[in-house]
Amino acid sequence: MLVSGDDALAHRLAGELRDVYRQRVTLLVPPSRSSTTTPADANAPSGGRALALLGRVSAGITRTGGSRTAVNGGGGRPDEMTVVETDDLDDVALRDAGVETAQALALVHEDDETNIRAALTARRLNPRLRLVIRLYNRKLGQHLEELLDQAAVLAVPGMAADDIDSSTTVLSDADTAAPALAATAVTGTSKIVQADGLLLRAAERPPPGRGETADPGLCTLALLSSTSSDPAGVEGSDGSGSDGPLLLPDDGAVAAASGRGTIVLEAVTGPEARPGSRLSGPALPFRELLSRRVRWSFAGVGAAVTALAVASWLTTGDHPLHAAYVTLLDLFSINDPAVGEDTDRQVLQLLTGLVGLLLLPLLVAAVLEALSSFRSATALRRPPRGLNGHVVLLGLGKIGTRVLARLRELGTPVVCVENDPEARGVALARRLRVPVIIGDVTQEGVLEAARTHRAHALLALTSSDTTNLEAALYARSIAPDLRVALRLYDDDFATAVYRTLRAAHPGALTRSRSVTSLSAPAFAGAMMGRQVLGAISVERRVLLFAALEVADLPQLEGRTIAEAVRPGMWRVLALDMKAPGDRRPDLSVAPPDDGTEHTTGLLFDLHPGHLLRPGDRVVVAATRRGLAELLGHRTR
Repeated sequence: MLVSGDDALAHRLAGELRDVYRQRVTLLVPPSRSSTTTPADANAPSGGRALALLGRVSAGITRTGGSRTAVNGGGGRPDEMTVVETDDLDDVALRDAGVETAQALALVHEDDETNIRAALTARRLNPRLRLVIRLYNRKLGQHLEELLDQAAVLAVPGMAADDIDSSTTVLSDADTAAPALAATAVTGTSKIVQADGLLLRAAERPPPGRGETADPGLCTLALLSSTSSDPAGVEGSDGSGSDGPLLLPDDGAVAAASGRGTIVLEAVTGPEARPGSRLSGPALPFRELLSRRVRWSFAGVGAAVTALAVASWLTTGDHPLHAAYVTLLDLFSINDPAVGEDTDRQVLQLLTGLVGLLLLPLLVAAVLEALSSFRSATALRRPPRGLNGHVVLLGLGKIGTRVLARLRELGTPVVCVENDPEARGVALARRLRVPVIIGDVTQEGVLEAARTHRAHALLALTSSDTTNLEAALYARSIAPDLRVALRLYDDDFATAVYRTLRAAHPGALTRSRSVTSLSAPAFAGAMMGRQVLGAISVERRVLLFAALEVADLPQLEGRTIAEAVRPGMWRVLALDMKAPGDRRPDLSVAPPDDGTEHTTGLLFDLHPGHLLRPGDRVVVAATRRGLAELLGHRTR
């Protein structure tokens, strides 16, 4: 396995492949003299650069300048990780790293151009190589994936269909981590995974009361740690032992775990299954076109004209339509003077003319307000005064932009705070008509302007750890019960912050999330040649959802649903009932919007005695080690 990158994702991915999947890994990194400062760190505050450097040093401790051997605990073959420093990923560097005999190559540089250039070179050197590319641009990623797959087919005629599907995979760490980050801030949505156009929601359930039975949903994915209700406890992790979260428990463990919360799988069907087909309302609603004062003034003028028309009808005895027509002529001053007519008619004409004089400045004011509204339609909105129950999003960079789109898809009101008016997410916020405050979140008054005291949650997603921490602490002083989620780079620092905030504010929910820890399992699964639909975080552990072909998997082939389940490792969730020729190759994206109705072929209510055959495709939930064991029995 080859991994090439210049940030923490590359180191975490290499460790995932070596420690979890027991693969031999070669890690390609920039030279040490230039790897301490990257363009992303150069724009970050000094505190953020220091913490980023600390994280890279800690990641570098796990590797050496040469080859490293980690003995497999099971007594199998040793798994090596070799670190190679290279300036450029050209033909010579890739050949020296062994790209011609490698099984897979992951290109996870922060620069899209570097990844694309290296992918084209690697495909030419080894047409059978499995490529996993990190790209932020979605459309470019789709075109690049088709191009590289076509190049592989032309270079290797007769390539199997499964090999073509997994030949090139384009992923984005922002897209992989955004659902989990957005779900952290929204009550009831929790973690979301998409499979064949169906949204699967992992919902957190509190412990059932005495005499009550918890709703298992489609299945119970995990039991939360026993310290989750302890304000000073450590959030469950891989090293928490029996106190940590229990992933994919069997029915006996669920029944015996009294007093512990659970995470269950739910299928969101009906109109809610595909939220976000339209992320926002009209670009310029009528209530924003004219102010309330002008609208009430028009209503008053209309009521006066109606009253004058009724009075004219009653006094003159004319037809109601004729009386209304005459009133309008008097209103616009285009009717003949009522000289020599009855006094009632003359008085009504004078009153109607007076109303017409009042109408003229009102029309001018309406025109000016409309022009001002159209002029400011492309400007950033300010938070409304009565806004409450919203999510305050700090930072509109690469991650913040994706999280903003996710929150709007879920219909959650959002107020954004960004220091740079030219940030990439500002244009999206303007298009979605989301209020944005341009300012430094550490300055006094900025969070107050975002209505933080009335907010439901705060997401601190800036590129600086110290900025996120300072904003979270200041928000806690404004609203002690506010739900807070921080994006922190260093895991040890995140653990210390999490414990301190929980101990200081036991009644409020606090979460710390790392983008690399959320996205690395998906990249590793793609390198192993299997389609990972998504990953959800269970406290500080990760649960993967993957679509697998039953063929050549001895743990699944020829077994019943009940026999194919291994508690704590993997569980079969659904079976694809469509014929192999009608199946969609990629279940992780929504079906194309071509005007036809798409129905999912996934069946979740599986009989325990159903026999899995070689031609079946199943959706499984697995831990990282469970997925590694499932894939490890395949011929390398």
